Amino acid sequence: MQNLDISAIHKKSLSLQINFTFFFFKQLGRRAESMILPLEFLRQCKASDFPDPQEYVAWQFRNLKLLETGLLVHPLVPLSKSDISAHRLLQIIHIAYERPLETGKDSESMQELSSAVKSLASRSLDGRSDECHWADGFPLNFHIYRMLVEACFESEDGAVVDEIDEVMGLLKKTWVILGINQMLHNLCFTWALFNHFAMLDQVDIELLSAAEKQLTEVVNDAKTTEDPDYCDILSSTLSSIMGWTEQRLLAYHETFSTSNIDSMHGIASIGVSAAKILAKDTSKEYRRRRKGETDVARGRIEAYIRSSIRTAFAQRMEEADSKRSSRNPVPVLSILAKDIGDLATKEKNMYSPILKKWHPFASGVAVTTLHSCFGNELKQFMDGLTKLTPDTAQVLNAADKLEKYLVKIAVEDSVDSDDGGKSLIRQMPPYEAENAITNLVKAWVKDRVDRLKGWVHRSLQQETWNPKANRQSFAPSSVEMLRIIDEILDAFFQLPIPMHSTTFPDLAAGIGRIIQYYVSKAKSCCGTRSTTIPQLPHLTRCDVGSKLFKKKEKPHVLMKRGSQVGSSTGNSASDLPELCVRINTLHYIQTELENLKKKAKTCLRNCESAQDGITDGLSINFELSQASCQDSIRQLCDTTAYKLVFNCLSHVLLDTLYVGGTSSNRVEPLLRELDSILRVISGIVHNGVRSRLITSLMKGSFDGFLLVLLAGGPTRAFTLQDSQIIENDFRDLRGLYFANGDGLPEEVIDKASLEVKSILPLLQTDTGILIQRFKQTISRCYESPAKSRFPMPAVPAQWSPDDPNTILRVLCYRNDEVSWMHKGDLTPGIGPQIRCF
Repeated sequence: MQNLDISAIHKKSLSLQINFTFFFFKQLGRRAESMILPLEFLRQCKASDFPDPQEYVAWQFRNLKLLETGLLVHPLVPLSKSDISAHRLLQIIHIAYERPLETGKDSESMQELSSAVKSLASRSLDGRSDECHWADGFPLNFHIYRMLVEACFESEDGAVVDEIDEVMGLLKKTWVILGINQMLHNLCFTWALFNHFAMLDQVDIELLSAAEKQLTEVVNDAKTTEDPDYCDILSSTLSSIMGWTEQRLLAYHETFSTSNIDSMHGIASIGVSAAKILAKDTSKEYRRRRKGETDVARGRIEAYIRSSIRTAFAQRMEEADSKRSSRNPVPVLSILAKDIGDLATKEKNMYSPILKKWHPFASGVAVTTLHSCFGNELKQFMDGLTKLTPDTAQVLNAADKLEKYLVKIAVEDSVDSDDGGKSLIRQMPPYEAENAITNLVKAWVKDRVDRLKGWVHRSLQQETWNPKANRQSFAPSSVEMLRIIDEILDAFFQLPIPMHSTTFPDLAAGIGRIIQYYVSKAKSCCGTRSTTIPQLPHLTRCDVGSKLFKKKEKPHVLMKRGSQVGSSTGNSASDLPELCVRINTLHYIQTELENLKKKAKTCLRNCESAQDGITDGLSINFELSQASCQDSIRQLCDTTAYKLVFNCLSHVLLDTLYVGGTSSNRVEPLLRELDSILRVISGIVHNGVRSRLITSLMKGSFDGFLLVLLAGGPTRAFTLQDSQIIENDFRDLRGLYFANGDGLPEEVIDKASLEVKSILPLLQTDTGILIQRFKQTISRCYESPAKSRFPMPAVPAQWSPDDPNTILRVLCYRNDEVSWMHKGDLTPGIGPQIRCF
């Protein structure tokens, strides 16, 4: 069809001539197949029949051109080079190009034309001479028939005429003239139907359906014929049809929408059918048509899907870029991911149901293509990512969400396939967006934690622990640290990531370590309770004026500080405000940690990805930090209390209380000092931890009181009569903490007093009874024979009236003759260790 040179055959003129054909049949009373129509037109029509002489000339020229095309250019019977009639006809036509041909009945030129035309038209392949072969050579006859077929359609709207059956009957009468058969008619009519649909804005679905149905006949015809002329026309026609359909199907997202989606099935069906027939001609394996047709159809549809998806993806890329502006700073890939998700949904719901007729996994092919297209863009984005920003998290989050959605569609679409969709899934290599987010979140957490640790380290080096730094009397560094932690939590939960619940433990652990580091540094330079308690002196009997004293010892002179129970030097009174601030600070951190924990749980519950109950165990690191605060507060309270008792108050407790006699140095100076300390504590320490520190101070003062009684050194000795004074002093010491009901609860004081109360009765016990009890307890503890020496009884962790070391110490500090007389009996094995007993 492409090689047919009929440019001079004006289609409108030819159509008019054809419309008059049947009129000539009746007027001339001759059989149509015996007439050479262009020649008859030239004979019957005169110049006077045309209003314009030039129009007559053009009309005459077109008829001559038609004769030339049918008899010389595309004859049914091949011409020989020596054919005289052919040379004569060509000469007449060339002369007519220069001047109009005389067409009168008696015209010589007309007679020569008729003779040459009839001679050429009467030739036949089988020698029969009763047929006129002037227009049945390919492809002219097919082109003429195409013009005739146009009579089947309305001239105004292109719809099929109502009298289609009558027209078809007339068309069949021309088959003999034009050499048309049923197969050529089917092909020609298919083209006409399809062409009218295409030319009429593709809105007449009836035309499309008719073309689709008619093409079915063409498919059947193509299976049974090997006619080369037909195959040429078939190939040319179907190539044109297929070219038009592919132009639309290769970008069907642009071609079809909700308004014209009904036409997609017909167009796809025609395109696939055309592809099948053309594949037959090229592959020469049409005998394997079942497998071949399936492969061709599936292959074409897959090509349409992938091409259209890529085109639509590129368009969405441009749209996403245009949507991003200074007012809408959302990352392009984040916008694109949402658009691609919408595109996948549209593909699944609108296009795939139609394309599934030819490709069972149409949706799967579409989403794998989308997955690949977006993956290429995402890979470029992910290359070189080193830190998490809101934009980065938003893109990766959107990519992860999109991938899960695309995979879901692919799995659902191919669940019934032989491999359960594995082949499709293999075409979708994971984006690894979630892993990338997790790694970036970990890096983000590490960066924040490292920066916080550096800040804490620098701040602790500069912290003064001054109670006047703020009204609450705790360290400003702790306030700032918790403020930074709160900002870190806000920033973390503002990250647009889907795995807050899974990555939060890393952040909580990091924050927990920093808090524990702060807590450990806050208490590290303050010492411990054990380092503040002085070492016990040797057991001695030191009574002023005793004959057992060495002569060089000076009676009635108080030992210098440090000589009593190994007391240490240093003044803790000046350190008390600082220690109070440290205690306050730890209490403040412990309280605020509870608020941070509640905030974290609330934020986690508000996260879309958080599951029920998932937050229950996530704040364990905060709980460890709280436990660390609580333990450190206890240590600081004990350390502070024992520093105060054994360092700050050493001069009124270890160096003074009961030195030289109970009546001369009683407990009042100690009470005054303790009262002053309690005022300082009440003015600085927070209510929530004040009782804890005062309780430690009370316990320390009680331990110090016992230490004076049981390990007071050589300047102290007690009689039975002194026990009442000592008991009265202890009652006053207890009353200081009770403070007429304004101090510590009575049950707390009673509990702390148990050890002292258990020892005081020993001071009231007769010496002989004490000696017997000592012998019994040491024999029971060491099970030694009567004549052997017992080892020195170990100092107990807690003083007890049933402990031999405790009883021995009461005897050592007993100031009466009985205790002196039984020295050898009491300590046969420990006598050498006791300087005076």
